[in-house]
Amino acid sequence: MALELKNTLQPDVGLSPQQRKLNRLIDKIEKQQLELKQWQQAQEQIQQYTRQTLMPVYQELHAVLFQQLEQLWKHLHEAEFSKAEATQLDVKIQYLAAYLKNSQSLSRQQTEIIDDIYNYYQQHIEHTQARKNRKQSAEEIELFFDEENNSEQIASEDFEEWDSEKYSQTREQAKLKRQQEKLEQATKLAEQSLKTVYLKIAATIHPDREPDESKKVEKTELLQRANEAYAAQDLFYLLKLQIQIEQNRGVSQKGLSAEQLKFHQLALDMQSQKLDGQIEEIIQSLSWNKKGHIGKVKITDLYKQVDVDTSAMKKQLKGEKERLKYMKKVSGVEMLLEHGVL
Repeated sequence: MALELKNTLQPDVGLSPQQRKLNRLIDKIEKQQLELKQWQQAQEQIQQYTRQTLMPVYQELHAVLFQQLEQLWKHLHEAEFSKAEATQLDVKIQYLAAYLKNSQSLSRQQTEIIDDIYNYYQQHIEHTQARKNRKQSAEEIELFFDEENNSEQIASEDFEEWDSEKYSQTREQAKLKRQQEKLEQATKLAEQSLKTVYLKIAATIHPDREPDESKKVEKTELLQRANEAYAAQDLFYLLKLQIQIEQNRGVSQKGLSAEQLKFHQLALDMQSQKLDGQIEEIIQSLSWNKKGHIGKVKITDLYKQVDVDTSAMKKQLKGEKERLKYMKKVSGVEMLLEHGVL
């Protein structure tokens, strides 16, 4: 809904703290709406810049890492390595398979090879863990009979640990329940505030009660805007519209009751949080580096981050290409193993 409404708020002179807070919230939401629009406009441009700048390097890096995986897997099964060397190779191959498993830059055939290698190591891990569990179970049974005389003390310690854990879980569940109840209450109050403001506007400017034809046309347009805002659940616009109408009629914001102010502030807080969430969602979708950003993120920051990530990836690609040269021969792999730079 594209509704334009000039800010007609008067200076905060003579207003209560609650009314000044309401004005500040309205100003804040206006800025958030503008910021959201800027991010939405920049979203496609940043994505295109990322595709042109970083993605080619990313795809080439994955291609090189896949070649490393193939070479090491081949050497592991065809050449003779010591037990320690074979273990190091297994660790490296398993890492490469896990890293490339969900790559979108490789062919279907390459993906199938990666999945086969990855599943091989997963089955090996599960088999090893099952053997450890069986051994551990036997040791626990033996330990139980060896320490039978201390069973009461062990039971007491286990109970205390269980009781403490249960207490923590209960507290966490109670906290989540309170948060849920608070959210439900806030949603209910926000809906009530939205309806209250809309009905007050409709009652104030209803065109059917206006004998003056020119004013009737104006009120019809205002009511149409109010209907659209109510349908869009846009309390922010309705509040500004209400304030404009009351000021045009010579009615001060002092006419808002404390309960109305409470409802309005709560609903506007929720709308502000929603706008923050929408902005953050766009930023996260555009952030190639998932480590997160410190402080407020600007659009230019993401362009800079793409450049930084591209530079770092180019450096990594150069090193991986150098490793791949040695990995093509068994003697080269042995040299990498010897120097710990596999």
